[in-house]
Amino acid sequence: MSTRIGALAVVLAATTALSACAGRNDRPQLAYEERPVDLLYNAGYQRLERERWLDAVAYFQEVERQHPYSEWSRRAILMQMYAFYRQGRYQDAIAAADRFIQLYPGSPSASYAFYMKGVCYFEQIVDVGRDQAATGQALLALRDVARRYPDTPYAADAIKIDMVNDQLAGKEMAIGRWYQRQEQPLAAINRYRTVIDNEEFQRTSHTPEALYRLVELYLTLGLDEEATRNGAVLGHNYPGSRWYQDAYVLLTNDGQRPGVEPEGEREGWLRRLIPG
Repeated sequence: MSTRIGALAVVLAATTALSACAGRNDRPQLAYEERPVDLLYNAGYQRLERERWLDAVAYFQEVERQHPYSEWSRRAILMQMYAFYRQGRYQDAIAAADRFIQLYPGSPSASYAFYMKGVCYFEQIVDVGRDQAATGQALLALRDVARRYPDTPYAADAIKIDMVNDQLAGKEMAIGRWYQRQEQPLAAINRYRTVIDNEEFQRTSHTPEALYRLVELYLTLGLDEEATRNGAVLGHNYPGSRWYQDAYVLLTNDGQRPGVEPEGEREGWLRRLIPG
């Protein structure tokens, strides 16, 4: 009993510290005694509803400690995962998801744990100029959900996968532009070709610019046939894109004859060809 009381004292101290960090005055009052599992769980759930995320975590962790083999413990891990996620503590949420997956791999809720891992990585994606480790992890985690649980609503959330691919393609474009500014055309071409050749990147918003950059670089290198070929692909797939309008001007000024005229804003690109 003394060991259990000591554990409860630690939880109370941790809860008080967490509440102070969150700027809360209404802290949970845990008595130094064993509590029925439903009371502990409901106390955590009430704090969850009040958006007292870290206070809720303390109660759910106590459910897990006092009643590790109960159904309540299984639910408490999921609740911790959600509370950490809402608090923005993504690594803690991922750790809770991993613990659930390890303990209950056959549970119907495992699909939710896998999905929340992907969402936590997804939430950590930052601008394309920074390291994209979280982006790659998000893509792997979301693909894992689609592969393991194809018939669940989580697998249908493909928009996140599309957004992750767009972010990764954007990173390739940023590196390609940097190489291009450094006058390293071959290195830049390799990056732009990655966007063009990767089947998942082909569906992103960066594909038209990647094709235009290839036209630009191939003309610079004197590879007119390659420039024209990429311009034709751009014109066939994105005839109304501003990137094709610019590529059309470049090719025409170089003496090439693109097979497709740009759609829309015809006057705009004609003025660039013939000022005034």
